[in-house]
Amino acid sequence: MKDFVKIMLASALGFLIAQILLSFIALIFFVGAMGSLMGSMSSDKFILQENSVLNLRLNAPINERVAEDDPFTSLLTSDMPSPMGLNEVVSAIRKAKNEDKIKGIYLDSRNLLASTATLAEIRQELERFKESGKFIVAYADTYTQGGYYLASVADKVALNPQGILDLHGLVATPFFIKEALDKLGIQVQVFKVGTYKSAVEPFIQNEMSEANREQIASFLNDSWSTMRADFAASRSLTEEAIDSLANTLPLLQPAEALLEAGLVDTLLYETEMKAYLRTLLDIDEDAKIPSATVSDMKSVKTKSIRKTENSIALLYAYGNIISGSGSTEIQDKYLVNQIEKLKNDDEIKAVVFRINSGGGSAYASEQIWKAISELKEVKPVIASMGDMAASGGYYIACNADKIVAQPTTLTGSIGVFGIIPSFEGTARKIGVRTDMVKTNEFADFGDITRPLNDREGEKLQATIERGYDLFLTRCADGRNMEKDSLALYAEGRIWTGNQAKEIGLVDELGGIERAIEIAAEEANLGKSYVVFEYPRLRSRLDELINPMKEDIAARTLKEHLGESYGIFMLLKDLKQQEYLQARIPYDLNIH
Repeated sequence: MKDFVKIMLASALGFLIAQILLSFIALIFFVGAMGSLMGSMSSDKFILQENSVLNLRLNAPINERVAEDDPFTSLLTSDMPSPMGLNEVVSAIRKAKNEDKIKGIYLDSRNLLASTATLAEIRQELERFKESGKFIVAYADTYTQGGYYLASVADKVALNPQGILDLHGLVATPFFIKEALDKLGIQVQVFKVGTYKSAVEPFIQNEMSEANREQIASFLNDSWSTMRADFAASRSLTEEAIDSLANTLPLLQPAEALLEAGLVDTLLYETEMKAYLRTLLDIDEDAKIPSATVSDMKSVKTKSIRKTENSIALLYAYGNIISGSGSTEIQDKYLVNQIEKLKNDDEIKAVVFRINSGGGSAYASEQIWKAISELKEVKPVIASMGDMAASGGYYIACNADKIVAQPTTLTGSIGVFGIIPSFEGTARKIGVRTDMVKTNEFADFGDITRPLNDREGEKLQATIERGYDLFLTRCADGRNMEKDSLALYAEGRIWTGNQAKEIGLVDELGGIERAIEIAAEEANLGKSYVVFEYPRLRSRLDELINPMKEDIAARTLKEHLGESYGIFMLLKDLKQQEYLQARIPYDLNIH
């Protein structure tokens, strides 16, 4: 009894202390945020000066979209650069092209983190910018391969005399955790359809299957051929020369060798580069260079835009596809609600459905497919694929009127699987036993303390096969193909956008801008239309505060589990998944 009282008192005291601490932290955040807000209100707004450059500093991860900056979040963010939105980067370049006060772009991509299709989207916008006759100059101390992919389009590429440049091709290094699971006594039971459906391999193998190796090699080689051709065209080199240079490991070459090879145009320190920039702007050598950042460009007003009877909706869907009604990830109920609103809005004449997803729940994908089908009956729907629109991501795209993808978009992966982990071995290792009483044969189906029996396995496999057949049917109908013909390109195999266009899974190559042009054509809007983005983004304050409880729990788990935390979270994710999954391999780790 004494122990019970002690425990109760300790728990009560702990709860009280936690409440006091959280209240204190909230007060600090509020006071600090109010100070930031008052400071921001009192500061001058950005004013674009004559003879400016767009300082395109891409020193952070680039996502599809990011929440709007919020003065309340200044105390909640770290010193690390916040992610940038692809939409705001593209918008800044587009505004700079049409703004007479901006004479060119100063591109700094030294710490760029983005996938190849995102890079292609930005690179295409930079090429359109050059059509204006304005200049682009690039400078970095260190060029990553992705950063150099963008920089290579510049009129002049400069490198620090002691700098480095990475050009190595592409590699995929997926992780396999079967041995770790074996040591923990965890058995992963797999049910799938599709020779190439490799999402399950990390749990049951120690290396890639031959089929998976084949598809990844094909994907990498085709993606590299696109990048290699772009490098060669921009640097006036042959594709063979680009391959030859990549094989010399430029990362470890002196800067002079990079200059001699034609990878860069000049070797300059940053102060010298800025002096050169002043000559392009025709300003005094000691003058401050007028510039605008991507963030600054949000304040640069364009022609007043208002919702008209000729509006196009750009509807974003990025992340894992899951069942739910929240706004994080791609939650079916929330997205279906957004689609229904667009369907019933008479001022919206067409919808561009922007997808960046490796899939997830097959059930949730089906619900979104249905909503897109109903939307398509009322107005044109054009799918625009980002870095990936594969498996469930392709499921929700397949019924669009037209599909547009980047050459290096990862798509296809038409296949399904189910995974049920068994922790029976783990329990035995730590001396835990379970027992059971049940009223019906399958009352304990899905119990993770034991493996599935044969009858359960047969029924789950039959469900997987029905799901795959439905997936094939949806894709065949959406692409106006015979089911047997489409099946040749299914089996879970991934394709690049290039390859998908050749086999009929994609209609056209291009980015968001091309998808919008097609949407306008399909809706007979001519050039008279405006584009609005959906759904509304939450502020960064909302994004930071809402998951705070989960972050505290995660930090506690990390502290206690150490290196095992990653495996625990992976298995937790598996347990929460629905039985029928349409998703790509968890992480191909391409770089």
